[in-house]
Amino acid sequence: MSAPISVRLSDATREVLEREAAERKIGLSALLREIVTEAVSDAQRKRIRQQTKAVAEYIASNPAAREFTEFWGTPRAELP
Repeated sequence: MSAPISVRLSDATREVLEREAAERKIGLSALLREIVTEAVSDAQRKRIRQQTKAVAEYIASNPAAREFTEFWGTPRAELP
């Protein structure tokens, strides 16, 4: 579900955005949606990288966690 929002921009910023939208042959709203969507994706990827780094640091510093991941983190094929 989407909902409209209101954002106050300086005249100079709006002019730059309007020129960019015109160059892309899209409306200002469409351009802003693209920019915001990309920023949200970047923020989510950054958060995932930070969380992954925290987990890796924990595993590296904790012998029990390291042992657990060494055992469960390696795929093993059991043949019949």
